Amino acid sequence: MSVHSSRKRLVAGNWKLNGSLDGNSRLLQELLVQPDAQADCDVLVCVPYVYLPQAADILKGSAIAVGAQDVSVHVKGAYTGEISAAMLADVGCRWVIVGHSERRQYHQESSAQVAAKVVAALDAGLTPIVCIGEQLADRETGQETCVVQDQLEPIKALGAEVLTKLVLAYEPVWAIGTGLTATPEQAQQMHQQIRAYMELDQLRILYGGSVKADNAAELFAMPDIDGALVGGASLDAQEFLRIVAA
Repeated sequence: MSVHSSRKRLVAGNWKLNGSLDGNSRLLQELLVQPDAQADCDVLVCVPYVYLPQAADILKGSAIAVGAQDVSVHVKGAYTGEISAAMLADVGCRWVIVGHSERRQYHQESSAQVAAKVVAALDAGLTPIVCIGEQLADRETGQETCVVQDQLEPIKALGAEVLTKLVLAYEPVWAIGTGLTATPEQAQQMHQQIRAYMELDQLRILYGGSVKADNAAELFAMPDIDGALVGGASLDAQEFLRIVAA
């Protein structure tokens, strides 16, 4: 068995700031109609905080897991508006996205803060999906590898034992929500560099950035791409299932 085939594919949907009780119910019920498509793939949906209990209830007992889109570094206390990892676990959440480019950009999250969130998530039994990726200007000036390695440095410093418990998601920022997608070869090159830098063959590395059903198979065919973090396409059940089955 090759290293690639020994790493089970993972497809995670990131709903971002979208959803309603009625709409979520319809979407999640549609996802449950085709369980066979998920046999060889771990599947999860990362929904807004307020909808986590609803999603966990609808998906209970299914092969689809529930994740959150962020988590606090704090366990409890006077931190108005924060949500702890233990709270997420308490309502049935098993995964959490940390360090998404939108958090880094709009909330000025540092890579050190992202590493702290990884620790908080793991301490509560959650599996973090750690996002990294460069801006368009970084790629145009040939700095993409340095930028990504700088983001990874505090994660790598947590040690190999911690790294075996998390997932990475490489998302070139210029390809998120823009309709642009890194070519499979561009994505593979960065995934290969990330894996070499992290020095851990079994580490699962997802690709994110305008992943759709019509490009998923090409991306998944690359030896170092272990799945996808899917944005807008995860809001369409049939499109998302086609990505899972790609």
